[in-house]
Amino acid sequence: MPAESGKASAVKLSLPLEYQQDLFSELRSEDELVLLARGLGLLRIVTNLLHSYDAAGNNLIVIVGAEERENGWIGEALAEHAALSIAPMARGLSQVNTDLMSVGTREKMYAQGGIFSITSRILVVDLLSKLLKPESISGLLVLHSERIVATSLEAFIIRIYRQLNKEGFLKAFSDNPEPFTSGFAPLATLMRNLFLRKPSLWPRFHVTVAKSLEGQKKAEVIELEVPMTDSMRDIQNAILECVEVSLSELRKAGTGLELDDWTLDSALHRSFDITIRRQLDPIWHRVSYRTRQIVNDLTVLRSILHALLTYDAVSFTKYLDTILAAHQPPPGFTRQNQSPWLFLDAANTIFETSKRRVYTGQANDADAPGTTETLSTSLRPVLEEQPKWTLLADVLQEVERDIYFNPTLRDSSNGTILIMCSDQGTCRQIREYLQTMDVRQSASVDHEQIPGDLPDPQPSGSFMMRRKLRNYLNWKKDFARVSASLFSENQKALEGFNDQRGANGNRGKGPPNKRRRVRGGSAAAAGGGRPVNNSLQIAEEKASQVADLMAKIQATDGDSVQKEEVLVDLLDDMEDHFESYEMDDLVVVHPYDGDMDEHLLEEVRPRYVVMYEPDAAFIRRIEVYRSSHTDRGVRVYFMYYGGSVEEQRYLSSVRREKEAFTRLIREKGNMAVTLTLDGKGPDDPQEQFLRTVNTRIAGGGRLAATAEPPRVVVDVREFRSSLPSLLHGRSMVVIPCMLTVGDYVLSPAICIERKSVRDLISSFKNGRLFNQAETMLHHYRHPLLLIEFDQNKSFTLDPFADHTNAIATATNPSDLQSRLVLLTLAFPRLKVIWSSSPYQTAEIFEELKKNQDEPDPIKAVQIGLNAGEDPNEQSFNQTPHDMLRAVPGITAKNISRVTLETDNVREVSNLDEKVLDGLIGKEAGRQVHRFFNRNVLDE
Repeated sequence: MPAESGKASAVKLSLPLEYQQDLFSELRSEDELVLLARGLGLLRIVTNLLHSYDAAGNNLIVIVGAEERENGWIGEALAEHAALSIAPMARGLSQVNTDLMSVGTREKMYAQGGIFSITSRILVVDLLSKLLKPESISGLLVLHSERIVATSLEAFIIRIYRQLNKEGFLKAFSDNPEPFTSGFAPLATLMRNLFLRKPSLWPRFHVTVAKSLEGQKKAEVIELEVPMTDSMRDIQNAILECVEVSLSELRKAGTGLELDDWTLDSALHRSFDITIRRQLDPIWHRVSYRTRQIVNDLTVLRSILHALLTYDAVSFTKYLDTILAAHQPPPGFTRQNQSPWLFLDAANTIFETSKRRVYTGQANDADAPGTTETLSTSLRPVLEEQPKWTLLADVLQEVERDIYFNPTLRDSSNGTILIMCSDQGTCRQIREYLQTMDVRQSASVDHEQIPGDLPDPQPSGSFMMRRKLRNYLNWKKDFARVSASLFSENQKALEGFNDQRGANGNRGKGPPNKRRRVRGGSAAAAGGGRPVNNSLQIAEEKASQVADLMAKIQATDGDSVQKEEVLVDLLDDMEDHFESYEMDDLVVVHPYDGDMDEHLLEEVRPRYVVMYEPDAAFIRRIEVYRSSHTDRGVRVYFMYYGGSVEEQRYLSSVRREKEAFTRLIREKGNMAVTLTLDGKGPDDPQEQFLRTVNTRIAGGGRLAATAEPPRVVVDVREFRSSLPSLLHGRSMVVIPCMLTVGDYVLSPAICIERKSVRDLISSFKNGRLFNQAETMLHHYRHPLLLIEFDQNKSFTLDPFADHTNAIATATNPSDLQSRLVLLTLAFPRLKVIWSSSPYQTAEIFEELKKNQDEPDPIKAVQIGLNAGEDPNEQSFNQTPHDMLRAVPGITAKNISRVTLETDNVREVSNLDEKVLDGLIGKEAGRQVHRFFNRNVLDE
């Protein structure tokens, strides 16, 4: 459709709906934040807007925050638009997303102009180094603006852009309103971070959107409520009971947090466990082991709830086996740290009922249903099928009948059937079922299950389920070997490095401050009156019973000619072979994929769509697709389990989005307008002068003032953190350089190596920190080690526990505090600074820079290089370089030689020990060779 504006009158756009045209006109006329409901085609708006600027041919536009697949979508859409509009000046999209692209190449690309999608870390370095001058940018487009916070790189980029460029446009986009519902004035905060004044809200209930989508061209929707089986309902109720008990235990833990929102309904939401963990992070060092375990259990229970509705019965039982092995200690383990939910009767219901969905006893089963101890004679396969499978087969038969009886429908839709589901695992399950649902078992295998006198047998998944059961029984034989290691890995993940002292000093003992004496050394006494590992007793089947069951489900001669189980989809790159298939005969099974689903609908043009699982955003995409194409008929089959958490989760997501938009509309009506939009405060000359005055006149000094703002030389690798942004926000000039020694240079005498706690631990393990401290001492008079904590986490290395075992841990060389002491003893001139957050670090840097000379960036780069080396030649590919620095034996002195003499990390790993000796020395070469040639299975 032709555009409405006069400038872009010759540009053809693909915006057929009224709300799309109104939004495009708004964006062309002013800067704003666009919040669009999910599924209403945000990327289509963005690509049309970009094309309107690209067709002019004289713009330099930068896209910030785009993901890899979105870059592919935008690049393809811009190429199509340029071809349709016959725009010779259009240049399409250029991606700058890797360190392999040299500085000179990027500079030439920027000089030519066009549309660029640049990763945030590369863009901020190019802006600060003036490789890309902010004044030359025509406009900035920010995607996923809900992720932007004050300390993010994207906010840093926008601040630099707005400080130096007042004329270029700035537009931000988001289709995820839920993050704006937490905190105080979240919309106003985001607008301040984006330096924008006007928000534009477009929910589904917007008058223009509703008018565009609810006309006479609505899609035909058939809603199918699928009842769950009794076993599935029992398991779901048992899981919800476990979730409710876990939440009540969490409330009893006395964490001191606001717990009103921790309800069973909110527990079904996808980000519930992440929210709880984020709230507990500041006091994580004071949280008991039991509370940590419950937080982890909520994640596990939510995954079980999802698996119940998506996995088949055999895969679900297999998944439960792995969970039980990871949460139940092996025999002889004396520590009582099993998950609390395993002690509930509901947990026993989950495991027993799931097993009965797969097989049960053939004799004595009626005497005591619900137990596996009565399976005295033999086992009989049950192999309960998912209720949606039968309904899916019925829907496909109905579609075939519709095509047969109505062959004269003439529109531009294909006869393709599109089946949409939640993930790739469900896609594989559906594809395998559709391939094998008409396979019939011979009556000799199991005459009880396969009646031979049916004239028209119904589709069935029995063949697929039998194959899965055979694989499961074979897998179960070898599973016992790894179950113990699963439990130990789960314990390590729960304890983390914070519990390192307690785990080393108190393993196998009671807590040191408990004065109660337990008489006797038996396991029962240690367990507090209950036998160890008695939380959940699952009866194991005898080997003879398993062998008998295996004989009943053995593959027949007819089974051997069937296709093997689908493990890899050979049609992933379907675009390469699309013309090889008749579209009317295709059944496409595809997972939900966000905005890419819109592209899928345009390419496939299906007449029938089966939504195997509910998704609100995809329903809207169907509405937009049908309303945009009047000549394409669409029939949608909408399937969901009635009375299930699947239905509840869908309704809850729709309600959450509506509440989020309602709150945003209310806040927009009361929001104050931000007047300062240039990225800095008022320019008061007197205030600027006073900021640079050095008032120290002790020792015969005199009052001095410098006209230049303070400078800080920052290593380019440090732009992954938020500290450079905070330094820039304190009116410091941040100069990005490739430093060999240190991370931050504050003055000719002060060099700082910044370490997060995680990085500090890894640096101690591979010995890199000692080499870094040695080089800093060699080149700088005041070397400092800065240990920086996360502002949202606890400011401590170890938990606040009793220190009765302090002597034992002090002698432990692996203890982090002991290693810090050894470091300070080895390098007395090295000063250690502790910082609770990046905000405090910025204040510390400001204090350290007082009364100091400004650093010279050229000298800072040259320090640590060998004589005659060119700093420009040191720009290696950063990710392999960081990997190589972590290898034992690789130091700051020899890493440059290794990098110059070899092409990649694989070549380094394959070098002989003699070659390494000649390259980096005998001892270092031996360490590198041992590291790459060590057996990973050895302890």
